[in-house]
Amino acid sequence: MFGALTDKMTELASKLRGQKKLTEENISDAARQVRLALLDADVNFAVVSGFIKKVKAKALGDEVLKSVSAGDQFIKIVHDELADLMGQDEAKLNLRSTPSIILLCGLQGSGKTTHCAKLAHYLKGQDFLKKPLLVACDLQRPAAITQLKTLGDQIDVPVFALEGEKKPLKVAKKALSYASDNGHDVIIFDTAGRLHIDEALMKELSEVKDFLNPHEVLFVANAALGQDAVKTAKEFDEKIGVTGTILTMLDGTSRAGAAISIREVTGQPLKFEGIGEKVGDLQLFNPTSMADRILGMGDVINLVKKAKANFDDSEAAELEKKIKKASFTYNDYLKQMGAMRKMGSFKSLMTMLPGMNQLPADFDMSGKEFDKMEAMILSMTNKEREGLVELEPSRKRRIANGSGAHIDDVNKMVKGFKRLRQFLKKMPKMQNMMKKNPLTSKLFNQQS
Repeated sequence: MFGALTDKMTELASKLRGQKKLTEENISDAARQVRLALLDADVNFAVVSGFIKKVKAKALGDEVLKSVSAGDQFIKIVHDELADLMGQDEAKLNLRSTPSIILLCGLQGSGKTTHCAKLAHYLKGQDFLKKPLLVACDLQRPAAITQLKTLGDQIDVPVFALEGEKKPLKVAKKALSYASDNGHDVIIFDTAGRLHIDEALMKELSEVKDFLNPHEVLFVANAALGQDAVKTAKEFDEKIGVTGTILTMLDGTSRAGAAISIREVTGQPLKFEGIGEKVGDLQLFNPTSMADRILGMGDVINLVKKAKANFDDSEAAELEKKIKKASFTYNDYLKQMGAMRKMGSFKSLMTMLPGMNQLPADFDMSGKEFDKMEAMILSMTNKEREGLVELEPSRKRRIANGSGAHIDDVNKMVKGFKRLRQFLKKMPKMQNMMKKNPLTSKLFNQQS
């Protein structure tokens, strides 16, 4: 995400670190580079202009930290202004009523149907424990109802649909009665989209919205559309009245910077971001987290959230003791990799740590590779798993034969184990650095 923008920001910080203090000259030069980087990432021109004015005003002001370098000082200002531009705080959903009605809207291909299911899955989770109902009001796209039902089956959430019905308003009316009869406390409506905004689309949406009077109207924005996504978000807000935005397809596009502009242009908060293709790949949009990622500072906020959801406190304390005593074993490796697998890909988790945004291509582990690693570790003797004996070539061959793997697989697994153990040994030092660095200290201390 934001690869080119992040690279340019990191390069800028490195150049500024050679400066002893911020001056009008180096501030102007740095601001110009930030401006070009944001425009290259397709951030709205007017938004960039306003942003740069604020950054320069702060950098030239009296609030200068004597204890940090010019580079850190300037990047901290950029970071704070980015977070402010995108909303500063997480914007929560309005779920105060029962049932809570949520309407998703957007253009065709933005990911509305998928994100209806993602949102339902999110609200079923342990933080909410809701009983959602999905409603198929996209009667234009032939496969929309089938897709929503398939997704509903995956997450065990019912889908209300009226086969053959042509008017979304009729579906909406009957869906409310169905939800009331079946005790659903959240109703999520999937609506039709077009390849572009037209009067028929807006009239249809307005009718449904006026009847439902939803608590949330979420615009689903495809970041790959660049400035078109921002323009469309503004039009939907003006004609329909949205309460927030879900950002999709932020990965793998150089135009994702446009997403930064949506909140400023529409005046409505960014509420969620899709972070992958699976139904569980949805998280609250956190402006500070996004600013961290843009500036190559990792994503400690969401990493901590994932860890809290997947790691037991007592197990974490035991692991910390083992790391301090340098007694991290293959048994521990297997257990921790299993827990990390639930949180997402190994590489994606590592890139959430500061300074780890550029990892080798092979620094990852798929589901099949995990199963293979598990088989190899289970083929070890107890002494081998506890690290009490050296894994000599003859032992590696026996492990390979016992697990149906190749000797190269065993060597790769051993290398991965040693690399993780070394990384964990460095963690206390990294934590201390984060606590001392003004760019990460506040964030780190809030999440500790």
